[in-house]
Amino acid sequence: MLPVLLAGCKSHPLTDYRPLDKAGMWTSGLEDLKKLDVSDSEVAQLVALKNAGVSDDMCIALVGAAHAHQHPFASAAAARSLNGAGFKDDQILAIAKSDKLDALSGDAVMLRLIGLSDSTVQTLLQRRINGLPTLSSAEIARLKNTQLSEREILARIQNGMTDAQADAEATARERAQAHSGVGFVHPRGRRRG
Repeated sequence: MLPVLLAGCKSHPLTDYRPLDKAGMWTSGLEDLKKLDVSDSEVAQLVALKNAGVSDDMCIALVGAAHAHQHPFASAAAARSLNGAGFKDDQILAIAKSDKLDALSGDAVMLRLIGLSDSTVQTLLQRRINGLPTLSSAEIARLKNTQLSEREILARIQNGMTDAQADAEATARERAQAHSGVGFVHPRGRRRG
């Protein structure tokens, strides 16, 4: 009966925390992780975060967020990319608490690369976290490249513009820009005199 009970247990009593110690995690952080009962695979994820300069508190919070959603923490790459793109810990943690770290990290980084302001990026991410319709980052970039302002893009998103509608508008604006300044020019030849 004992082996059956142990097989169903999700405890990780033999987890090796030494890699985290070598990566610079404080003893208090290690103790907090032991309370969260992290696995060896989670330790490997956390070592990657520590090597990227993520704080002990943030590492612990990310594991806690994953465990709150009943799964192990396996999103170090997503958290690192957000951190590298300049997202603050509270922004990353909000995404993690919504259990959308892997799903939103690439798009969030792309929104930064597009050059949108922090407030616009935060608004767009909050819409995605809340499950509200939002244009893809690719369509946002296309609209921005056609000289629409952030305010105009946000207005279109808030009015429910779809990616298909954005694609049609971007295409029309790109065509108009390609033809701007190009009118009919009467060919002039030399007059013979």
